[in-house]
Amino acid sequence: MVLQIDFKTGKPVYLQLVDQIRYAAASGGLRHGEALPSIRPLAEELRVNRNTIAKAYAELESQGVIETIAGQGCFVRTTNSPFSKEVRRRLLTDEIDEAVVQAHHLQVGRSEFLKLAEARFDSFEDKRFRTAKAGAV
Repeated sequence: MVLQIDFKTGKPVYLQLVDQIRYAAASGGLRHGEALPSIRPLAEELRVNRNTIAKAYAELESQGVIETIAGQGCFVRTTNSPFSKEVRRRLLTDEIDEAVVQAHHLQVGRSEFLKLAEARFDSFEDKRFRTAKAGAV
């Protein structure tokens, strides 16, 4: 799982983590029963305070996305995805709408926006592949 933090947005870091993990669980990027990274190593990797990770995990647990097993860690709940396909599509549509509005304000045209979106998607897949490959070694 690749988590990315954008310190330039006004959105709190813990909520960025909550959203990314929740979406990954809903989309199948995280499988049911899969362990989440431990708090300390994840905090070091993302260069954030451990309390930020703990707060994100606590929020995810209160939403029913993950469960904590004492002495073992945090795991994606084994229940079905909290989001149906329709809800996942709506969530993504909302995010795309925000990006389109932002592109409009920055005077980025349609073709440039689509090229940038494709490049970012490719970059994400490359990073995900490298991370998976490094984990297999």
